[in-house]
Amino acid sequence: MPEPVEPFVAVYSEHLPAVSRYLARRVARDDVDDLAADVFAIAWRKREQVAPGEELPWLYRIAAYQVANHRRRLAARASVLGLLAAPDSAPSAESLVTADAELARAWAAIGPRDREVLALVVLDDLPVSQAAVALGTSANAVSIRLHRAKKALAAALSAAHAESAPDSAEGERSTQPAT
Repeated sequence: MPEPVEPFVAVYSEHLPAVSRYLARRVARDDVDDLAADVFAIAWRKREQVAPGEELPWLYRIAAYQVANHRRRLAARASVLGLLAAPDSAPSAESLVTADAELARAWAAIGPRDREVLALVVLDDLPVSQAAVALGTSANAVSIRLHRAKKALAAALSAAHAESAPDSAEGERSTQPAT
């Protein structure tokens, strides 16, 4: 007798939007649907390995592997053509923060590991325990990485603010009438 597919269909329906958003922050929009399909194809084959309640971080982990494989394929394709590959970075969540130039500069200034843990916990709204599953590490390690990433982002924000502050101070001085 064939296995029932309803539980998997429920997981697919519930988590496809989140997995697609995760992928959209990391790859070109044109590749999101194909990679999401690959993620769920792998998830179907390995569905016995996931613990109940940990489906989303498990899917994120599969998606992370798919993104890495995708980037390797792009790099190989680019090297064959003699072109430069797109830079390997953590989430392209930069598009989410470009409205604030200081935040965008700070986001770009922190390391990819910091961006990844911040993206999972802050942008993807995963609890630390589920981010740990997605990253393949312990919850304690994720908590430490998250704390360090927040400190790094805060420092980068301070630096970005300090860079823009002299410009605004000069502008204020130039608009004041000379006495």
